[in-house]
Amino acid sequence: MPRGKMMDQNNTTATPPRDYAALREMVIARWEDLPRRLTQVAEYALNNPDDVAFGTAASIAAKAEVQPSTLVRFSQALGYQGFSDLQDVFRSRLRDQVLGYDERMAQLREHGHGASRASMILDGFADASMRSLSAMRNRHDEDVMERALDTLEGADTIYLIGLRRSFPVTSYMAYALGKLGIKTILIDAVAGLAAEQAGFVTKQDAAITISFTPYASETVALSQQVRDKGAGVVAITDSVFSPLAGLADVWFEVAEADFEGFRTLNATMTLAMALTVALADRRKAK
Repeated sequence: MPRGKMMDQNNTTATPPRDYAALREMVIARWEDLPRRLTQVAEYALNNPDDVAFGTAASIAAKAEVQPSTLVRFSQALGYQGFSDLQDVFRSRLRDQVLGYDERMAQLREHGHGASRASMILDGFADASMRSLSAMRNRHDEDVMERALDTLEGADTIYLIGLRRSFPVTSYMAYALGKLGIKTILIDAVAGLAAEQAGFVTKQDAAITISFTPYASETVALSQQVRDKGAGVVAITDSVFSPLAGLADVWFEVAEADFEGFRTLNATMTLAMALTVALADRRKAK
């Protein structure tokens, strides 16, 4: 039997793994049945799972030194519909890697010792930030941005919802939008009054809501509240599986790279700045 044929036959009807660990085990178990080019993709993917999660088909193919069509062949050989279907599994690996802070510090201490540790940490965060920004630019969809601006442009008041890790982003947007003359209400949950703050939403308003894995339950509940009141909702989140994606009229996917489990907000803040200024530009043009 030709090399690779057995694998194709075994996966035409089987349900492919939906988690990274199972996918990795399957690839290793069937390694010998893969054609040479697909083995090349498999080796790159297993050695660089973050790059596969964040990259585009073109950038991943270039780094693996294959054609983009080879990524599709590899994905289908494993039983997936296409490369984006396989890529979702690599992204799920990142969503599942939510470590406690003690675990993150333990991982950090595994790096080399010496006087340059602070510089090593700085370099790690800078590299993660650059990867996040590059991934966001590569995945930018002009239509999504325009539809988000359509939702926000005519709103009487824009409500900003983002608690816990996302709060620095919404608080910045409240500052910037206020300076640009756009009426906003920042849901800050002071004194436990978040639901009351959101209770003033009307159909003439809109909301920007932000949350990432693990999703802040209060942010989800507030987003549902403003949605039920008929306000337009624009979400910034990290996955199609996010509860915010199902509540939004339009949503942006932003997956921040991490350094030893710690994630920056560089890509999210950049998107927030662009959305803020683009909205002001639209309104002033009228």
